[in-house]
Amino acid sequence: MSYFKLVFLISFIISPCLFSQLTGNSTVSVTLPVVTLMDIEPTGAISMNFTAPTEAGMPIVSPATNTTKWINYTSAITSGGATRKITASINPVIPGVDIKIQAAAASGAGGGTLGTPTSQVTLNATSQTIISGIGGAYTGNGSNNGHRLTISLSGNTYANLSARTNTAVVIVYTITE
Repeated sequence: MSYFKLVFLISFIISPCLFSQLTGNSTVSVTLPVVTLMDIEPTGAISMNFTAPTEAGMPIVSPATNTTKWINYTSAITSGGATRKITASINPVIPGVDIKIQAAAASGAGGGTLGTPTSQVTLNATSQTIISGIGGAYTGNGSNNGHRLTISLSGNTYANLSARTNTAVVIVYTITE
């Protein structure tokens, strides 16, 4: 075998070892913003009306509970940051009437550290927690995603009741740390 062929054969055998790349790297810059978003789905008002009794001596009849509203949220917290909560309050308070709310456990298309509902709350002008422990999470959007709300009305003190027509009561929901 000639010297030239021998050098070529040796070069051919060891060249992949001499010129191969075994590792590589690339730098990727990642930004994840802090996010706090919440809404009530579907939009629009609900109507809940007491019914007059049909027999003297009987109390007014409370309206059926309403379960048409859902709380949706998206939350991205800082590393090691505090979890979030959702509170609710009403304005105005109607004397003699209790407005109660209960958030159900999260369901639907969401993921992450979803919040935990509290027990049923009787709403007043002071914000009260209805969902706590929200971490990095999303509930999905629209009805049938997030926390279903059950809203109910009942009379509490008959002496404080007075007739009203179409009195708008605003339930204010707030998401905060």
